[in-house]
Amino acid sequence: MTADAASDRSLSLAAQPPRLAAYGRVATHDVDEAAEQIGRIFCPHGLQPQADAACDFVALHNCAAFDGFSINYVAYGGVVTIDPGCLDRFFLIQLPLAGAARVFTAANEVATAPEHRASLLSPTLPTRMVWNDCSQLILLLDRPLVEQRAAALSGRAVRPVEFDPSVELSAAHGARLRAHMVELADLAERLGAERKLPAAAAANWRETLLNILFDQPSAGLSEAIRLHSGQVDTLPRAVRTARDLLDAHAAEPLDLAHLAASAGLGIRALQGGFRRHFGMSISDMLLDIRLARLNAQLLSAAPDARIIDMAVELGFTHLGRMAGAYRSKFGETPSATLQRSRGRLTN
Repeated sequence: MTADAASDRSLSLAAQPPRLAAYGRVATHDVDEAAEQIGRIFCPHGLQPQADAACDFVALHNCAAFDGFSINYVAYGGVVTIDPGCLDRFFLIQLPLAGAARVFTAANEVATAPEHRASLLSPTLPTRMVWNDCSQLILLLDRPLVEQRAAALSGRAVRPVEFDPSVELSAAHGARLRAHMVELADLAERLGAERKLPAAAAANWRETLLNILFDQPSAGLSEAIRLHSGQVDTLPRAVRTARDLLDAHAAEPLDLAHLAASAGLGIRALQGGFRRHFGMSISDMLLDIRLARLNAQLLSAAPDARIIDMAVELGFTHLGRMAGAYRSKFGETPSATLQRSRGRLTN
């Protein structure tokens, strides 16, 4: 089957031109070819058309890949069951443009449809989907990016993250996610397949997409992020004030007396408040804020950036201890994070 013929079939099922047409990767009527080629881009998966709809099968996949994320247009004609199991390497946000899909993940079933509901697939949860004459805009985010950001936001070490698979597009966070996915697709189409997104722009998009992603509900994580960031409504005002001051002046030496006075408490009362409400000392909180900022800077660093310069600017005075604390939190050394970030820029 020719790419034009597959595109024509996809056009009819979507009732609109396929998105990202300049980034064509797969266009076929052949089920095995579709499973093999799309599996190379995403992950190996089972693909099975419904028996009475097999003659309507068509697969179309367009993919604009950037540094740590990609925006994809995927369309299947007919009714197909897709069984990727655990995605393992990435998170997927699937925004329906036409047709409908049902997503089964762990104990959840999500029915998605345009303007109504999207789906968010986490890499550690087994997933199976049924698409019915469906086309979707799909955002892929590399797993290390998401899990390191979760660690930075929550004050925890790197661990698996599992989001609620249902994204309500009528809710503010769902509408914001949808708008940015469409905007990213628009940007890719303006760039065209021959032009690369500048590194600084790609870093800005990574930050934006991660920020939006963590607006979505996540099992055991949302409350930890709110607590660690001082956003929990029941936090005493003095403790919240002190947390905000630490964040605003993270690169400066810690002055406990000044911090306590600014919060309107004694030093011991403030120390007890941090342990009681955040589960850590004031100095540990400051260390965690600095480590989170270092991680974000390493992931978006310029080619000539040096770890020592970033660390000193953030207030680290003992680089060996900093490196050990960073590895404990993020599961890798600062140099490994920087190398991985630069590897994305050169690919």
